[in-house]
Amino acid sequence: MEWLLELALIVLLAITLFHAIRLERALGVLKRDRAALQDLVNGFNASTQAAEQGIAQLRAATDGAGRVLTRQIETAKARQDDLAFLMERAERQADRLEGLVRSTRAAASEPLPHDPMPAEPIWAEPPPRAVTPAFRPRSQAEQDLMKALNLAR
Repeated sequence: MEWLLELALIVLLAITLFHAIRLERALGVLKRDRAALQDLVNGFNASTQAAEQGIAQLRAATDGAGRVLTRQIETAKARQDDLAFLMERAERQADRLEGLVRSTRAAASEPLPHDPMPAEPIWAEPPPRAVTPAFRPRSQAEQDLMKALNLAR
């Protein structure tokens, strides 16, 4: 009987030894996996820090670009006001020139008085015209504009 108990004890010890070996292998795998997991966590932390640095650099770059863009917008607004002023002046000048052109056309379309014999010979020089508000010498720009208006007709 004692022999049977010892044999049962040996079988139980063999089964325990078999399970202990399996458990030790599983623990070895867990240790290796734990080291791999730790490496993965360290890599993730490094990637997170690099991303945070990249975000900080991106913010700095966008802040700089935003300041430059703001300055350009302010400059553009000032230039827009200047252009509006210049356009207003140009429109007034165009209206004035248009009035002058209309009055010149009206004067040109009036029939000339018919004089059978002119008092002066045709080859004589006309008397110089006095400079009056209605007639004044024109600048080169005004002369060019008048030519362009005549060509447009």
